[in-house]
Amino acid sequence: MPKIVDPETRRQEVAEAVYRVVARDGLEQASLRNVAAEAGLAIGSVRHYFVGHEELMVFAMRALSDRVGKRLLAHVERLGDPAADRRRLTEDLLAELLPLDENRREETVVWLAFTAAARTRPELRPLADESFDGVRALVRRVLLGIHARGRLLGGLDLELETERFAALLDGLAHDAVSHPDRMPSELIRRVLRRHLDSLVTAG
Repeated sequence: MPKIVDPETRRQEVAEAVYRVVARDGLEQASLRNVAAEAGLAIGSVRHYFVGHEELMVFAMRALSDRVGKRLLAHVERLGDPAADRRRLTEDLLAELLPLDENRREETVVWLAFTAAARTRPELRPLADESFDGVRALVRRVLLGIHARGRLLGGLDLELETERFAALLDGLAHDAVSHPDRMPSELIRRVLRRHLDSLVTAG
């Protein structure tokens, strides 16, 4: 009896193969043939689930964004607990965007490759823009939460601080994957923690 394969599961498996190829060899090596080989499939099998390379890349980029988004949402939900340590949870929330372990490091490498390619590949541009806006929306939400609790320093320009914080996160992510030996996880955490501390009142 032939094995029944769930199409969405198989599409996700192919996307995971894309991530491995991109993380190891770069986005330019993520051809249908190379991805199929990485997934242990015939190229015809990959074409059964994706019309072509462009559709596969868009799917993989979207799936990666959704994966990170689900983790972020889980942190946001925990912040709703009145008994929660909001300071620690806020740091953990923002840390999901940083390569602090092997899983997040691979995600960051792949995501940076996708967003760099979006400059010249219009099919990827909407997702890159969505991510750009999403990070800023998240940071702004964090700052508004601090402000609502009366802990945000007075006189701060919320929009400017949102851009500054987003730029910090982007810079840390880029430097950590470009120079992992010089940007260990603990240093990244310390920079993130210090920036958060610089925005809140004492006490």
